Amino acid sequence: MSQRKMLQFSTGALLLLLPWFGGLVLGEVVNDFSKCQQFFYRNTSPTGITGNHYQPICQRYNNSYRFATLYDRDRRSALYSAYILSSPEGKRDDETWMYEPQLANRKGDPSMQELNLRPDNNVKESQAVLEDYRGTLYTKGHLTPSMHQHSLEDRKATYTLTNIVPQWEGSNSGPWGELEKEVMSEFQKCCKEKMYVITGVMSGKKSINSRVFVPDYLWSAYCCPSYKPNLPECQSFFPTYAAVGSNFKKKPAGDTVGVRTDGFHVTRMSLNGLEKILRKRLEMPNISLFDGQCK
Repeated sequence: MSQRKMLQFSTGALLLLLPWFGGLVLGEVVNDFSKCQQFFYRNTSPTGITGNHYQPICQRYNNSYRFATLYDRDRRSALYSAYILSSPEGKRDDETWMYEPQLANRKGDPSMQELNLRPDNNVKESQAVLEDYRGTLYTKGHLTPSMHQHSLEDRKATYTLTNIVPQWEGSNSGPWGELEKEVMSEFQKCCKEKMYVITGVMSGKKSINSRVFVPDYLWSAYCCPSYKPNLPECQSFFPTYAAVGSNFKKKPAGDTVGVRTDGFHVTRMSLNGLEKILRKRLEMPNISLFDGQCK
């Protein structure tokens, strides 16, 4: 066989073999956040979080990356979502709920798609669906909030169920909703450049429909290294700040998080304070949310 024909044969054989190697499949359900690292301070995602059931997702809508999510396959819920906060332009968008095709099928579309009322079994097995929330007492709580996104398309992208957790209305539209407004206000008054936000959960033992786990707590932290230090109201909240909010009416037995639990309360704290809680609650002693503590 000539050298040219041998090269053609080898190339053809390689092309036939490519689909068999999972690591070569193009898509946004990936092994790391390298495709969307821009949503993390210094292009570095949180460290110290381990577990084979955690699935990085570069959230893509209409062929653009919008934010990033670390998805917990076992609990059918996100552990956290990370985004760059922006002031919204225009009205709140309509709720068109979407799902992540590549959680159901590695060869699925790399962009989130509109969720049917009757999704197939592969979708239902791999992630939460609208049916899970129907008839429950829980709202669909955003980790990356719609109104923390600038453009209409960015806001639409937040309506994927991989960015949603079961949240009591008393928390969602109460203290937690107020926290989201406060963070936006602090950003607009004090932050000179980008504000990196990571919002996540600490799941408990409860679930809805024995499928989607309900968080006991939500938490959020931001990093804005370039701010206005001459303003007194900015000095206490920058470059980092954090908060933990309870998502239960009655404190779970044996709970050791150690924040106020009188109803749906949000406790503000330092970044270091939040990381200590996460390390203890998740039993992961080396968790760090922002590279170099955002300094």
